Amino acid sequence: MNDSILLAFLFFTQLLPNASRPSERVHINDNRKAAGVLKNGVLALHLETRVATWHPDADNDPGVQVQAFAEVGRPAEIPGPLIRVPAGTVVDLSLRNAIPKTLLVVHGLSSRPLDTAAGAESVTVDAEATRRMRFRLDAPGTYYYWGTTTGRRFGVRIHEDAQLTGAIVVDEPLKLGSVAPARDRIFVIGMMSDTTGGETLREDRKHLLFVINGRSWPHTERLSYYLGDTIRWRVLNATADPHPMHLHGTYYNVESRGDGERDTTYTPDRRDVVNTEFLPDGATMTMSWSPEHTGNWLFHCHIPEHFGARGPLGALRPENSDAMHTVANHALEGMNGLVMGVSVRSKNSTAVTADNPHRRRLRLLVRTNIGSTPRSPFYGFTLHESGPEPAIDSGFHAGPPIVLVRGQPVGIMVVNRTSVPTSVHWHGIELESYFDGVAGFSGAATRLSPAVAPADSFEARFTPPRAGTFMYHTHIDEAHQARAGLAGMLLVLEPGKRYDPAQDIPILISSPSDAESEAHRVLINGSLTPPMLDLQRGITYRFRFGNITTNRPGMRVEVLRDTLLATWTPIAKDGADLPVARRLLQPARQRISIGETEDFEVTPTSPALMRIEMRTVAGTLLGTITMRVR
Repeated sequence: MNDSILLAFLFFTQLLPNASRPSERVHINDNRKAAGVLKNGVLALHLETRVATWHPDADNDPGVQVQAFAEVGRPAEIPGPLIRVPAGTVVDLSLRNAIPKTLLVVHGLSSRPLDTAAGAESVTVDAEATRRMRFRLDAPGTYYYWGTTTGRRFGVRIHEDAQLTGAIVVDEPLKLGSVAPARDRIFVIGMMSDTTGGETLREDRKHLLFVINGRSWPHTERLSYYLGDTIRWRVLNATADPHPMHLHGTYYNVESRGDGERDTTYTPDRRDVVNTEFLPDGATMTMSWSPEHTGNWLFHCHIPEHFGARGPLGALRPENSDAMHTVANHALEGMNGLVMGVSVRSKNSTAVTADNPHRRRLRLLVRTNIGSTPRSPFYGFTLHESGPEPAIDSGFHAGPPIVLVRGQPVGIMVVNRTSVPTSVHWHGIELESYFDGVAGFSGAATRLSPAVAPADSFEARFTPPRAGTFMYHTHIDEAHQARAGLAGMLLVLEPGKRYDPAQDIPILISSPSDAESEAHRVLINGSLTPPMLDLQRGITYRFRFGNITTNRPGMRVEVLRDTLLATWTPIAKDGADLPVARRLLQPARQRISIGETEDFEVTPTSPALMRIEMRTVAGTLLGTITMRVR
């Protein structure tokens, strides 16, 4: 037994010290089949909780005893049995607690869909006892029920009872003569950990397991669709951590958002079009999208700790492990946890895109900066288009902004001069899958994107279909390589528009190279002390923010004049222009999570000293840019 498996085994065997070792094996619930029997507007459902052995990785990998929901007479399930009914259904429910010597408290099984506050709308069931209840589900939306045997509130339920969660979906009632809508897919995000996370994620979590519908990548379900399909997912964050959920290669529409208690559905003109959506703990969303390119695509949380390489049952790999840095297949061996893979096919044969002889050619050099050490590496992106190569930088620097033009083909040759393999993901860009930058996964069939080995190169070819603000960053060993400097802004302009960095200002927010500094500060365009900006009154400036930190999912950005909030106008999110109706002057404060970009216009009206502040949600200052308005 290797060290990571042994550590995982020793930790997780402590979760249920008083439980006998059951022979029952947890059934992985894909949330395709609703539980109970629905007849004449009444759902008859018999649930129970019990202890079973869960294998969240491969079936033959180590398992762990956990508490789980089940239908009476059926296997225990993770996530718990799906409750899915039309609005107006009465639920006739019995709930049995089959966990010995343990008091069970369950939330969400009531007419009011859910309140995550401890003690509100809850049901208590003694050990070996059964409770009967009857309630009506009227409000269409996405909800969930959850239990605890430790008395913990939802946000710190991370150990033995962390998998006591099941989805509740209330559909619109069917009208006479109407056809039932095409079924969507339901994905419940779960976790198990030895410590809680929070606004600043903790890297001392030696055991951190993230799953989607009971499985951890690369064992999560592989989804398959056809080009042009309309895809609708419901995503439920039943964990103690937030998750910025990023879809590679295309955008998705956020049709609804919920917190478990309420679910708000947006009209088409009010829906956000994003490639990254922030899901706080306990949040839900309904999303829809239509793939525009064939090939393999990822949908994953953008926090490196949540998708980085780990051992079985989420055991942290030793820092000096070769597997931390060099793998044969990055996607399958260098990623774990909160990831899903999507394969998009065409009903007709798809030819490989021919090269364009008029393609603009750039070289993106990946080099080791002066002052780099194996313990604290400094890697640099350098843009090279013509003439001699620029000199190597020293210390830490963010990647330079890459400025492209909508509709203009480009080929960017990534040249790796470091001693470790790398790759580049063109974050938010709609492009052919093969060039998306996930080594060992992007592409299709036998034509998969390779890692860029030391002393090797790879050309990414694409034609930006829209103007906007995007990012580029490493997609190998992100927690180390991104901190070492492998991230930058990517700006796409409309044809004929000239880029003026004095008025069109990219602001990349990234992490310092060491965890101690990262706990207290962020870098702004690669610096802890960014230079002052000089602005002119009456001039409109575009600020393009991008968060590519490794552990700041809940950060907010503010613009202040003295001690008061200034005003700005939001104009784009994730590179997609906002509808005109959403471009309203408002106080200059915005949460921006990892993987998100946000664009705002600011027009100073009088001379002043202003500043842009990056803060935690709790208000702690992380970084500042000072601006002098003349």
